[in-house]
Amino acid sequence: MYESIELTSGDQLPSVGLGVWKIDPANVGAVVSTAIEFGYRHLDCACDYGNEEGVGDGIRDALDSNFCKREDLWVTSKLWNTYHNPEHVRPALQKSLDDLGLEYLDLYLIHFPISLMYVPIEERYPPGWIFNPDAEKPKMEFSGVPIQQTWQALEELVDEGLIKNIGICNFTTGLMSDLLSYARIRPSVLQVELHPYLAQEKLLRYCQQEEIAVTGFSPLGALSYVPIGMAEKNESVLEEEIVTEIAERHDKTAAQVVLRWGVQRGTSIVAKTSNKDRLKENLDLFDFELTDEEMQAITSLDQHKRFNDPGDFGPAAFNTFCPIYD
Repeated sequence: MYESIELTSGDQLPSVGLGVWKIDPANVGAVVSTAIEFGYRHLDCACDYGNEEGVGDGIRDALDSNFCKREDLWVTSKLWNTYHNPEHVRPALQKSLDDLGLEYLDLYLIHFPISLMYVPIEERYPPGWIFNPDAEKPKMEFSGVPIQQTWQALEELVDEGLIKNIGICNFTTGLMSDLLSYARIRPSVLQVELHPYLAQEKLLRYCQQEEIAVTGFSPLGALSYVPIGMAEKNESVLEEEIVTEIAERHDKTAAQVVLRWGVQRGTSIVAKTSNKDRLKENLDLFDFELTDEEMQAITSLDQHKRFNDPGDFGPAAFNTFCPIYD
């Protein structure tokens, strides 16, 4: 169907996926079903996105329509910050499985290296970042669960066949080095923000050395963050002259060039869209190749510009300073 990345487990992670962050729960089922019909086989989900039931409806519709079989799909979900305590990991996974209508996940990721106070599923789901929204000054409340304990709980779920691969999101090289020192089952995938303004070359090199596949979220940069006030329109990499020139040279759109840069680096990418034309466009990346000079020109746009940083949005959004990147 399209290119994939072989993991240390031997499984194949499709290079292009549909990210469902910020897709309306009322519409996400139709988007997912259409995406699978168009050829998508990689779905990137999370408890925190609040739309896994709708994603499950879309998967069920696609399977009933014989667009593919379950074993052809790669479904990722993520363990939220409030469920890091080992006793809460299994119920959190089971809730995602129930909502998605699945018996197993292809990949389950620790969403952030942030452990927050537990909020019962029956009390509030998804629980979000704030412990008590009704408090006089609502804020994040940390629980201090070591990542090692969370990881060991995930390993047990792999042993039981509920998860095929486990991995991490938003981890630094230092955190991964520590994780690798005790992991019985090594992380298969690291998912991080990746785009030409945040090329993260040292991180990629480290993961290549340690045989950890990398998935880039927000592969088009600012586009995901302008509507929620976390980026400005003038911060779009798609407006860069070198990107538009390369796009014209290959008779492709600027978005396709930036996404091609992502997959050609050896990473997988998850891009979000509800637009049918864009769904097709984002998948149409394998009939052209960027030259070494074009790849380097795009990489040289790197500004170490991170749009998704709890150290930046935490104080204003949650009355809490929560840096995870230096």
